[in-house]
Amino acid sequence: MQNLTLNWQTAGGTAVALFAASYAAKRVRRPAVSVACREGATLLALFALWQLVGHLSVMSTDHALDRGAWIHRTELQLGLPDEAAWQRAVEPHAWLVSASNYYYATMHFALMIALLAWVFVRHRERYRWVRNTVVFSTAACLVVQFVPVAPPRMLPNSGFVDLAAVYGQSVYGGAIGGVVPDQLSAMPSVHVAWCVIVAVAVVRVGRGPWRWLVVLHPLITVFVVVVTANHFWADGLVAIALLLVVYLVQHACSGWRRTPEPSEVAAEGRAPRPRTPVGG
Repeated sequence: MQNLTLNWQTAGGTAVALFAASYAAKRVRRPAVSVACREGATLLALFALWQLVGHLSVMSTDHALDRGAWIHRTELQLGLPDEAAWQRAVEPHAWLVSASNYYYATMHFALMIALLAWVFVRHRERYRWVRNTVVFSTAACLVVQFVPVAPPRMLPNSGFVDLAAVYGQSVYGGAIGGVVPDQLSAMPSVHVAWCVIVAVAVVRVGRGPWRWLVVLHPLITVFVVVVTANHFWADGLVAIALLLVVYLVQHACSGWRRTPEPSEVAAEGRAPRPRTPVGG
């Protein structure tokens, strides 16, 4: 199932091509095309950086495994449910295991792309808020991920099984020194951060009762990353904590519903929204 994900080289190369296309479109006065290419390039560049961090963070396999084992022990001491027990409950159901592996491999990126495209096309005034949330929260996660931490699936002595590998659905490539480099960026979970961003954005930007169905996405994602032994509870909790900080900083700096300046609107090729006169 490795063809379901982009490696950092492919994502980075595509991002460079899109940035070039954005510049070319701007030169020929196609602002809408230029902005669309630029935003797609930004997301792909961020994804490439995420993938690359896993390779750069391979400093000590032993320490990464030790950190993962320490997280598991600490969670049990704090009374959190044992992720290995959740996985054992799912293992007898092959269809559920296979579906969980596919969800882990595809839905975090697919739904993020769908969200950004939807907000960009239908709710442009909210796009910058959503885009900045994705960029800043992912960057915060990447800073932490420079400290290598092994995921649960690399800790068989703690009762975990790499179900994606067992089912031939692993999204990870060849090993270095007996481990796969980008498996060592488990803390915090970008999967969890992104699924919460999608849910919050749809609930805040969307209209109608159906938008609340998106809340299922973070619930399913947390279930999936745990039962497939890709993340500990702590990985998700730290990701959510970082995301909350990003939301608070954004709110403090510009508020949730800042009206774009006319120059910003014009730069993105759309008609400026009428502004209420002072005292009107």
